[in-house]
Formats: sequence, structure tokens, C-alpha cells
Amino acid sequence: MRSEGRTVDAPPEAPSEFVEEKTLGWGFWLAVGWIVTVVGAAALAPYLPLKDPQENFLIQGERPPYSPSLEHFFGTDQDARDMFSRTIYGARVSLVVGFSAIAFGLLVGGSLGMMAGFLKGWFDRVVSFLFLVLLSFPALVLAILITSLLSRGLQTISMTIGILSIAPVGRLARAATLVYAERDFVMAARTIGAKNTRILLRELLPNVVIPMGAIALLGVAIVIVVEGALAFLGLSVEKGSTWGKLILNGTGTRVLESAPWVAFAPICALFLTVMALNYAGDRLRDYFDVKELSL
Repeated sequence: MRSEGRTVDAPPEAPSEFVEEKTLGWGFWLAVGWIVTVVGAAALAPYLPLKDPQENFLIQGERPPYSPSLEHFFGTDQDARDMFSRTIYGARVSLVVGFSAIAFGLLVGGSLGMMAGFLKGWFDRVVSFLFLVLLSFPALVLAILITSLLSRGLQTISMTIGILSIAPVGRLARAATLVYAERDFVMAARTIGAKNTRILLRELLPNVVIPMGAIALLGVAIVIVVEGALAFLGLSVEKGSTWGKLILNGTGTRVLESAPWVAFAPICALFLTVMALNYAGDRLRDYFDVKELSL
């Protein structure tokens, strides 16, 4: 408006909405705390004051399984073995399978997906066809085939589930690479003569690894559940206890009726761990604004 020949600027309008600052929230740190606790307990199990998971704690005049008590926090199983220590030791195998399988999927699938999205052409077509074949092949049949030909050792089971994770992880890496491959910083690197290897490792990988890292936690949760499903089919790790095998051990009708804690102890541990991994992965995905990329 004008006043005595001078132009007076109108005061700026206050913003109608305030931008809320992104935070991970206390729920994320609670989930991370649980994950760290479980991983730490599993890693340090041989050094913690735990009962021998294979020892039979028979009580004269009483027939196992024994109910939870101060002596046995989670009770015992049908062979009078302490369920608290067995649940912690079972976490060792389940977590190793989960993290190693996803690491294998990230290494192989992520590398193939990034190169396919960056190089394009015939290499992209071949890799995309490979991903399509892996996604089309029945996962259960592939797991049975690999374990039948090789063995049911820890490395074999981890590699089997890792192979199943190559296609979904690789397609996500390919989609993320396609988003960033035409950005200005990649074009600038090409202009100055940077080699493809340098562009992939120095320019694209730091950007692609953010959505991949957020998805990795979700993948670990899925792998732990898959291992439990394989245990019910008799295809899990042959030596050593896992959460899936412990749950299977307590799912008999008589055991569930008389001693439900035999199955519920590993079920609760698996449920809380999977829920924590899922929640932490979702919060990281929201925090870093990882959008659902077209696969």
C-alpha cells in the first residue's frame, strides 16, 4: 500500500503450517535396545552364567517338564533342559542365519542390481531375467533341492535363504540405481572421465545403500521367520538349536496342554525380535524418506 508517496511493504504472512522435525522416536530406540540385548546375549552366551542347555536337571520324584521358577525362569522341556538357556543359545543360530543370509543377498543381489541399473543394455536384460527366474521358482522347492544335494549345515541353510533373497534385494538395488543414474552428480563424474567402477562405488553406492540398509533389517526379520518355517519341515540346521526347532519341540498336543511354556518361550523371543527388526526398519525407512520404488 502507498502512504504519503512511499510504498510500505506489507508484513509477511505467518506460515499456516509448521514443518515438523523428523525424529526416530523412543520406539525406535526401544526396538534397537531389544535387538542389541538379544544379539549381545547370543554372542556372549558361553561367557554368561547360564545353565548348560544340554544338561538334564531332573528332580527326584517329579516328572519333567517343570514349570517356570526361580531355578528355571522359562521352565524346562520334556528332557528337563533349561528353556531359558536353550532360548538364548537358539538365538545364536537363528540370528547367524538371519544376518548372514541377508548379507549374502545384499552382496550378490545388490551388486548385480546396481550394475544392471547403471550399465543397462544387454547386461540389464540378462540380470532382470535371472531375477525373474528366481522369483518364479518355488522357494520351498529350491530349499529342498539345495539341502538335499548338499547338507543341512549352518552355512548351507544360510546360503539357501541368501539365494532366495538375491532377487528381491537385487530388484530394489536396480530400481534405486535407475533413480540416481541420471542425476547431475553422476553426469558430472562421467564428464570428467571417471570410470564406471568409481562412479558405482563413490557416487551411486552411498545413495543406494540408504534404502538397502533400511530394507536389510526387514529382511533379517523375514529370514528368521523363514528359518522357523523350514524347521517345521525338517529342513533347518541339523546340528544345534534354533528358535524354530525349539518351537517345534513344544508343539505336540500333550506338551501344549501340560507345558505351554516349552513352545511359548522361544515364540515370545522370536516375536519380540521380529517385531523390533520390523519397527526399526520401518522407522529408518521413514526417517531417510526411502520411498517405495517401482520394482
